[in-house]
Amino acid sequence: MRDVKKTDMEKLMAKRIAGAAGHSKVPDRFGKDSALPLDKREQRERDRELGLVPFAVKLHEDLVKQLQELAQKKGTGLNEVTSELLQKGLKAK
Repeated sequence: MRDVKKTDMEKLMAKRIAGAAGHSKVPDRFGKDSALPLDKREQRERDRELGLVPFAVKLHEDLVKQLQELAQKKGTGLNEVTSELLQKGLKAK
């Protein structure tokens, strides 16, 4: 049997604890959470099928707050509001 360092043993125990807690996060197969994506890879595949591409942008904090407020008022997501505003801005040119 191999000797295990104390730090390695603690890491192993932490993984076991995290693994046991993670079981409750599995969505119901046919229940209310069945429409939720299972993981990030599956979500990326769904986005790709819809023609969506990740696009990271750095914006000033006040502008992001305005976008978030607008999205909340409209009851949509930040992606939808940002896309709508970009389309309007590009058409205006």
